Order: sequence, then structure tokens, then C-alpha cells
Amino acid sequence: MDTKAIPILDINNLKMHYINKYQTVRAIEDVSFYIGEGETFGLVGESGCGKSATCRAIAGLLPDNGRILSGSIKYRERELVGLKEREMITVRGSGIGMVFQEPMTALNPVLTIETQLVETMRGQGLGKRQMRDRAIELLQLVDISEPESRLKQHIHQFSGGMRQRVMIAIALAAKPEVLLADEPTTALDVTIQQQIITLLNRLKKELGMSIVLVTHDLGVVRMMCDRVAVMYAGYIVETATTDTLLKNPRHPYTLGLINSLPREHDRREKLEPIPGAPPDQTGQIKGCPFAPRCFKAGEICFAELPAMQESEPGHFLRCHYSV
Repeated sequence: MDTKAIPILDINNLKMHYINKYQTVRAIEDVSFYIGEGETFGLVGESGCGKSATCRAIAGLLPDNGRILSGSIKYRERELVGLKEREMITVRGSGIGMVFQEPMTALNPVLTIETQLVETMRGQGLGKRQMRDRAIELLQLVDISEPESRLKQHIHQFSGGMRQRVMIAIALAAKPEVLLADEPTTALDVTIQQQIITLLNRLKKELGMSIVLVTHDLGVVRMMCDRVAVMYAGYIVETATTDTLLKNPRHPYTLGLINSLPREHDRREKLEPIPGAPPDQTGQIKGCPFAPRCFKAGEICFAELPAMQESEPGHFLRCHYSV
């Protein structure tokens, strides 16, 4: 399928900073990607690289100090940058839903599960009984047993995996076409991670959704994503199909991420961590932000930011000296 021919979500040259009177954090510097109908697109990178900030910008859920300085976010060819909140509400939920990173902070501990599910359905023209029936249906959809009794419970009565399922149910309440899943498997054990991955894949197929999956786990990317973008210090540095990127990484940072993973065939082999640390994004970065940590960096890397270029069909790269 030529996903670029029919993008449901199209982001171009997005730049977003967190600004207050003390400092500016350059959270997103130049982000461009698109999502096709029924596609799962992965955003991968270290903590703080801008993955979650990108999702919040798309959903119009930035904090007060978040400023989109330039770029475009289009949902079904409708420009979302600059929309007033009352206009954005018509897109958020039914168009774009979001699963937040940490259920224990995203969900309200003093409200019942039913109250939190029903809250997302207001404005859909449903009566009280219809909203309760819909809430039961949603819990069944995400494989929570005994949904009628679970509605009256609070979040502290749920396990980590069940809390994540509740978050997914809330995100699906308005039947979104695009689901932004921000680290949906973080802090879960391996068995529960697999259950959440299986659940998201099933829901995508049953509901015909497109998914933007934010993660730092390349194993999850391999199991879920059609295409993937690697982020570093607010920039997308490489984009390709999942199979191509994992088998033929071209950016030194992508190669570093893959090499830092444990090898299944030899557990005695030493890990290869990426040296150094990500740059301070409160300061102005000259040249390529990965240059101080890159084994291939040359003089030009410290002086000039590389442009995003297509190295082969569908494989885009931001690097002066690719692998």
C-alpha cells in the first residue's frame, strides 16, 4: 500500500519549545512523518528525545508553556496547528485518541472507573444507561473480566496490566481513527507486555485504526510497527520500514541503539552502550546533536546540521557520514 498517497496524519517540519522566564527547552526541533490508513508507525529513542512531546503536540495537549513555533500537523488534510480549543475538541477523541504513559498519574484515583469512562463519552448524544452499556462494552473490548463489577472500582484495585487496559478503553471511547500510544508497555513485566501488544494489534485490526507507537523498546517495534522513525534531541534522524531499519541501520545512533541490546544467541557477550549522554536541550546545539557521541563524526558534523535525505526508496537519513 502506498501510505503516502492517503495519509491520515501528516506532520511536517514541526518545531515546539517549552518556554518560561528562566529557560527554553528545545523539545522538538524538526519532526516530519506521515501515517497511512491502518498503519502502525513507531517513534523510537532515548528518554527526553521528544517522542512524548510530539504526541502531545499532535493531540493538542501541550502544557501552557508549550509553544509550537513552526510546522504543520494535518489530520485528514485539516490543519490542527492554531486551532482553538473548542475546535480541537471536535478532533480529539473521535479523530485522535491518546493512551498516556503512566496510568497511575493519568487516571484519577478518587473517581470510579465508570465515571472516568463515561466522562469521555459526553457530547456523543448518549443517555445515562447507554453510556454505562458502552463502558461495559469497552472493558470487554480490552479483555477485562467481570466488567459490570469493575466499573464501581477504583484504579488502586487494578493491577498494572489492567490499568493499562483501562487507559486504552478510555482512549477508544470516542472511536478514534488514530491512536497515539505513549509507552504502553513501560514498567510492565514481559508477560503483560506481550498481552498489551497482542491487544493493540487485535484492536487495530478490528477497529481499522492507525497507531503511533512511542517506545524505546525495539523488540516491541519489531512486533507491532510497519514503519519506524528514530528520534534524537528533538530531530528525526532516520526513517524506514521496520524490517529495513532493524536489518540495515544507516545512522550511527540507530546502529548504537541496536548494538546496545542483549544478544539472544550469546548472553555472555558484553553490551555495547552508546558513550556519553544526550545534549542539554536548553542550549543552542551547533551541528549534528549526536556528533559528540558518534564514532564516525568528522569536522563538518560539529559545524553543520545534516539535512534529511533519501538514501534509498523509503529510507530517509539525517547524517553526513552514514554507516
